Amino acid sequence: MTNRVVVSGLGMVTPLGTGKEDFAANLFAGRSGIGPITAFDTSRFPSRLGAAVTDFNPKDFISIKNRRRMDRLSLMATASARMALDDAGLAITAANRDRIGIILGVAYGSTDVAAQFMGTLFTEGPNLVSPILVPNTVMNAPAGHASIELGFRGINSTVNHHEASAETAIAYAAAEIQKGRADVLLAGGADIFSAFFFEILTRFKALSPVDGSEEGARPFDIQRNGPVVGEGAGVLCLESWEDALERGVIPYCEIGGWGLSSSPAPPTDWPEDPQGPVLAIQRALGAAGILSDQVDYVSASANGGRNLDRLEAAALSHLFAAQEKKPRISSIKGAVGESFSSGGIRAAAATLSIKERILPPTLGLTTPLQPLNFVKAHAIDMPLACALLNGFSSGGTFASMLMRSVDGPADLHGATR
Repeated sequence: MTNRVVVSGLGMVTPLGTGKEDFAANLFAGRSGIGPITAFDTSRFPSRLGAAVTDFNPKDFISIKNRRRMDRLSLMATASARMALDDAGLAITAANRDRIGIILGVAYGSTDVAAQFMGTLFTEGPNLVSPILVPNTVMNAPAGHASIELGFRGINSTVNHHEASAETAIAYAAAEIQKGRADVLLAGGADIFSAFFFEILTRFKALSPVDGSEEGARPFDIQRNGPVVGEGAGVLCLESWEDALERGVIPYCEIGGWGLSSSPAPPTDWPEDPQGPVLAIQRALGAAGILSDQVDYVSASANGGRNLDRLEAAALSHLFAAQEKKPRISSIKGAVGESFSSGGIRAAAATLSIKERILPPTLGLTTPLQPLNFVKAHAIDMPLACALLNGFSSGGTFASMLMRSVDGPADLHGATR
């Protein structure tokens, strides 16, 4: 027997706000977190825009003792993990701490710390490198800091898979809950951008405007010219259906199934053939036991990149274009940018869409590259039974996840949500 896996809590630090209330209000109102970068000088670059986190205060979430040892990325991830636990109504105790853990997707990690570390190492020598920097240069620092601050001792793992990092981490965590190897797992993703990382991306022509036209994020649009960089953290609290209801919590939604696949592709590009993404989606649907015409909504991976958006549109067209009932499709990367581990934020957004019965817009989309059923400039009120979350990574790695609505029993007294 396997457990049904549900989402019982959400936590996020995003360019659209910290916490589910502010994030949801701004997301569904169609507000954008993208604007001119002010944290460092961008005047010598063709790209000037970013989706930065601006209203986050780690003092609200993390003890001073541990806060002093954390880098910015770890602060965001740990705060999101705490919010997810609190939202689920869970307290870490001696009785449960060994069965609670975290699996976090991190694509590039603390590039600001890495740059500072290497700069001091090569200019002033190893003796002058701050020892506090070293532990924060590794990819698993955010998950490690979260476990120290929150006090759990269960599974602690980090997934590094470019743009599919968070989606893969959530699938990994759901599998552990399903098989009974953990009671509660915090899962999602976190990444930041820094001056060092921004310069690398612009030099590799990985950001809008790759063709010298007007800069901006335009997912699925004919005039798209590259993504806008973003940052932030999004964490889901996953547990079994039975455990959530026993605690008196009606879950947000159920993780119905997931599918992973790959296709041969250059390390920094996507394949021409959409069969890899199609296979990931088909596997997710098969694992959830549903047909493609039962999907109500697709939270797309598209970020305004020429090849990613073309690939995903081709895959979605292959799966859904011939159906009488076509799912609505949107990408929130037009509002939160491409943070590479944004799947945690997007999974939280899809969860809120199911709960609130509203679909977020695709900011920047005016002329679609395919005749699909896109949500464009404004949110749409719509009940959701099934939502599909896509995470498609350069290098040819694909992850898709089916999230579906759940209803708590009518006689569940004292249930929250």
